[in-house]
Parts: sequence; C-alpha cells; structure tokens
Amino acid sequence: MTNPAPTRGYTATKDNLQSRLRRIEGQVRGIDRMVDEDRYCIDILTQISAIQAALDKVALGLLDGHARHCMHEGAQEGRADEMASELMAAVGRLMKRG
Repeated sequence: MTNPAPTRGYTATKDNLQSRLRRIEGQVRGIDRMVDEDRYCIDILTQISAIQAALDKVALGLLDGHARHCMHEGAQEGRADEMASELMAAVGRLMKRG
C-alpha cells in the first residue's frame, strides 16, 4: 500500500502555483531568446525584473500557506518554536539579494 501525498500549505492552490511556475519558465526561455537575438540590455533587465517579481509572488503565496497550514499543524504537535524558526530562516533567505 502506498501512503497518500502529505497535505501541504499550497495543496489547495497547487494547480495555480504550477501554472504560475510554467509562466515564469516561459519568461526565462524568452530571456534566453532575447540574449540569443542580441536584444538591448535594458529590455533584458526589465524582463529579469518581471521574473523576480513573479517569483516573489509565488514565494509569498508559499509563505502564506506555510504560516496558515504547516505552522498550525506544527503548533498542534508542540513544535511552534521550531516552526517559527524555520519560517524566519526561510524569510531571511528570500530577503537576501545580490
């Protein structure tokens, strides 16, 4: 017997999340084409900025799901401090840029 996949904070919005990620993947391929076509640097940088914003939106959605679902479950299991530390470490990694 196989165990069912665990329920994650993003499980309810998984289709939407995957759709966003596929769109971002397409944007990255578009940048590759722009470089191949020797497009203007600023136009490429503009597209990179759009991808970063899209990834930030995905990350915020995942953080929200984690805070509402995973942390709630962790608190019920007596692991609230551990889960809070894990969340803050993830936020810290997301905030580090360049």
